[in-house]
Amino acid sequence: MKPHVELLAPAGSMESMVAAVNAGADAVYMGGSRFGARAYADNPEEDKFLQAIDYAHLHGCRLYMTVNTLVKEEELSQVEDFLKPYYRQGLDAAIVQDMGVFALIRHRFPKLPVHASTQMTVTGHRMAKMLKNLGATRVVTARELSLEEIARIHQEVDIEIESFIHGALCYCYSGQCLLSSLIGGRSGNRGRCAQPCRLPYGLQRGKKDNKSYLLSLKDLCTLDILPDIIESGVYSLKIEGRMKSARYTAGVVSVYRKYVDLYCAEGREGYHVFPEDRDMLRKLFDRGGYTDGYYHRHNGRDMIALKEKPSFREVDQALFDRLDNEYVNKKKQEALEGELTVRQGEALCLKLKFPAVTIENRAPDGEKPVDIVVTGQVAETAQNQPLTKERLFKQMNKTGDSPFYFRQLEIELSGSCFLPVQALNELRRQGMAKMEQVILQPYRRACEEETDKRSGQEILFSQQGELVHRPSPCIHVALETSEGLKLMASHPNIDEIYLDAGGFSAKQWKGAAKICHQKGKKCALILPYIFRDKAEQYFQDHIEELKNAGFDELVLRSMEEAEFLREEEIRLPMVFDANLYAMNHLAAFMMVQAGASRLTLPLELNGRELGDLCSRETGCQGWEAVVYGYLPAMVSAQCIQSTVEGCSRQPRVRYVRDRTGQNLPVKNFCQFCYNVLYNPKPLFLLGQEHLADGLRGAVLRIQFSLETPQQMQEVVDQYAGYFCQGKAVSLQLDDFTRGHWKRGVE
Repeated sequence: MKPHVELLAPAGSMESMVAAVNAGADAVYMGGSRFGARAYADNPEEDKFLQAIDYAHLHGCRLYMTVNTLVKEEELSQVEDFLKPYYRQGLDAAIVQDMGVFALIRHRFPKLPVHASTQMTVTGHRMAKMLKNLGATRVVTARELSLEEIARIHQEVDIEIESFIHGALCYCYSGQCLLSSLIGGRSGNRGRCAQPCRLPYGLQRGKKDNKSYLLSLKDLCTLDILPDIIESGVYSLKIEGRMKSARYTAGVVSVYRKYVDLYCAEGREGYHVFPEDRDMLRKLFDRGGYTDGYYHRHNGRDMIALKEKPSFREVDQALFDRLDNEYVNKKKQEALEGELTVRQGEALCLKLKFPAVTIENRAPDGEKPVDIVVTGQVAETAQNQPLTKERLFKQMNKTGDSPFYFRQLEIELSGSCFLPVQALNELRRQGMAKMEQVILQPYRRACEEETDKRSGQEILFSQQGELVHRPSPCIHVALETSEGLKLMASHPNIDEIYLDAGGFSAKQWKGAAKICHQKGKKCALILPYIFRDKAEQYFQDHIEELKNAGFDELVLRSMEEAEFLREEEIRLPMVFDANLYAMNHLAAFMMVQAGASRLTLPLELNGRELGDLCSRETGCQGWEAVVYGYLPAMVSAQCIQSTVEGCSRQPRVRYVRDRTGQNLPVKNFCQFCYNVLYNPKPLFLLGQEHLADGLRGAVLRIQFSLETPQQMQEVVDQYAGYFCQGKAVSLQLDDFTRGHWKRGVE
């Protein structure tokens, strides 16, 4: 049995969309004028996008819209009106990151399939199952997953899996990157990434640093392992490249179309890759070599494009001309069968048939072959030269800009007939217009009248619980290592201490919690940013220590962890960290549905926007705010230590220097095998206007990662003095950032 797979192509413009369809894509994903993760692509406006939906459907293709950015509270009300015309036109799916947008689509557009974006950082079967239960029809896996991890999702959850097979790779787990945002206010979560990872960075070694492209990954190319990917359970084979040219799209799609078809026809036994096709891909784009990605490895130096992308490469003009002629500039037409009847004294009759072999699996409800009939002008008696079949053939085959052509046209001509040319042209146009209308009609949708007039917030709030409100002000301190634990536990104004599982081993949990409790503090464990096989195995091995440690809460940084804890029947309150994004009230209440007892305010909103998110009556109760700390700018499966010197299996802090001379700290969390790259300056919000009012009711979190115990003491004293005792701010840090408190992100 042939595997049923989809070849999914990128389109950053109408030209690229046409090229992708012409080159053989089964589906195309493209952004609209708003809410897409490639804001700088040549995204079409509404009328062009509606045309794109029809173009795709007429030619046997599906079109997905990227609605995969985080949406602010003030924007949420605009999403419904934005999506409505595309929903009506027959959009095949929306690719979504924001859980509030997810909820809105499921409620307002129930017939529109939702695909969970790779920006959601889906790393395992638990989150895939949760998303399916919420209504997702597909998950786009994190690029870092191995074939074994993908296969497990396929085995455990009946949901479509989409994975990348070609194109650019991010250094960071998608959805876990704030580097561009923190550096210049251009948020990757909002489709405006400035790609700072592609710039040179030098690793500090004593007084020297060696400049290289430590954060720039080679592009992905999986031609050699395509059978492995398909057999792991991947349904949709995704090509990256919405910022690239139509020519690039056409070339890459045509190559992968060839090999997907080869595997489907001949299986592994007949599958082999020709060198000229690899060479063609290199000619289209070369960042310094290709990698087959993470499918067979966790990370690796050979995946990094350590040298600068070649500034010059020889252009193969013949290749480019061929791609332009065959795909980019070629007009695609579908085959029709026709019967034209011309009888003297009778109205013209044109029967058109769209064959079954062409329309199979095209329309949503599995339409049968389409047959239509149109009639035209009455054929008059010829006075001089009567019509001939040859003249009729020639005129009827002038299909011009129509999406159809006649593969077969039978003509019945009776009597000595005359017809003006425009009568034949009008008959042909009328027939093809009607055929187009009939083919597209099954895709059209009507927006159903709302039976539930409550807001999305009211609906979700009524379904499950409330956020836990805590008296204010509360100060919680997060520690990445045990240094400073006893000092912080003794501080009179600290209410709770968080222990990072990446720095506190399982054998330390119970003792650390006891230290906190003896000093009247609560204690929580922070779970890893990424919950994959290694983390799962670690916590399964130490599940009894987790249950018996005496923790009061758990801080989660992955939705996988919420499902894991439920499986293990651990019923501690769950605090969702800032990287489990809740930028609007619908997203917040989706998180409550998932089990959150408290949420963390997003790091990319300014003070006014945080006020929009919090309640005017109760302030930010049920939330906590990060008010100090070196903010995580990247969480990566790659490892700076391993790239430069080889894996040491020993956690340590290294520094990479950017072009401006800033030193960015990097920690390797070996327990769970990921790196965290931090913003070079700590967030310090004291002294900001309206800070106390803006965070009214919120738990205040101070995060320590690189500080000495003395620095910890000074910072906590200042925050406690300001928030708890009303003292003026006196601490002067050498260098710090206000984060997004004032500027926010676009």
